[in-house]
Amino acid sequence: MWNLTRRQFCGSIAVATLAGCAPPQQADLPLPMGPPLDKQVESDDTPAGDVPETYQVKLETTQGDVLIEVHRDWSPHGAARFYELVKIGFYDDCRFFRVIPGFMVQWGIHGDPKVMDEWRDNNIPDDRPTGGNLQSNRPGMVTFAKSGLPNSRSTQIFVNYVNNASLDQDGFTPFGKVLSGMEALETLNAKYGGKASDQQGRIQKEGNAFLDSAFPGLDSIKRASFVETSAATGEAKTTEDPPLDDRKSKDGDKP
Repeated sequence: MWNLTRRQFCGSIAVATLAGCAPPQQADLPLPMGPPLDKQVESDDTPAGDVPETYQVKLETTQGDVLIEVHRDWSPHGAARFYELVKIGFYDDCRFFRVIPGFMVQWGIHGDPKVMDEWRDNNIPDDRPTGGNLQSNRPGMVTFAKSGLPNSRSTQIFVNYVNNASLDQDGFTPFGKVLSGMEALETLNAKYGGKASDQQGRIQKEGNAFLDSAFPGLDSIKRASFVETSAATGEAKTTEDPPLDDRKSKDGDKP
């Protein structure tokens, strides 16, 4: 037996008590996941075409407007894909199916399964920006979701609610930032957290019909459109887009 003074005995009891009450470490949140990767992307050519160096997009959501500014040099393939999808009206009527306060909000599965079939495996190469073009997943940064495999970005996007710099090393490359409207994104229905995201297979096969039945009350994007910024006034003006049914990509072979 050890000969402990009263003070030493009490001290050892206090240490043991504190050790037993130490809070468990919070588990890492799951990564923002994109569609299943069924095919690899071989080409790594940097897109150009009619994609501006910078452009702005307004999301008219059920909680208010959100203005996003895109920088092509931050993520060339990401900026080009977002430009293409906004141009054809892909994000119109998309549900915010994954809203996790303290992490991020995610969307980008089209409500019509026939349209989603055209895009779910249409992946783009990863971007590897360097120097001043290398951005981090800070609050308000806009990034494509992806699986754990390379070159798996397709249509799904998320906005960071907090500093998620830990995602940087996994290839989540921001291509834009929220200029205004973060308050709208932060008030989206978060009742279901990531539960809907756990059923992405059914969402892609059944679309909004499944989401509205299984997860009623999800917020959505009513319309996504480009805005023009006046160099003189700095004011943003929404461009006039053709009706959704008439929107087509440049080559005319997309929905």
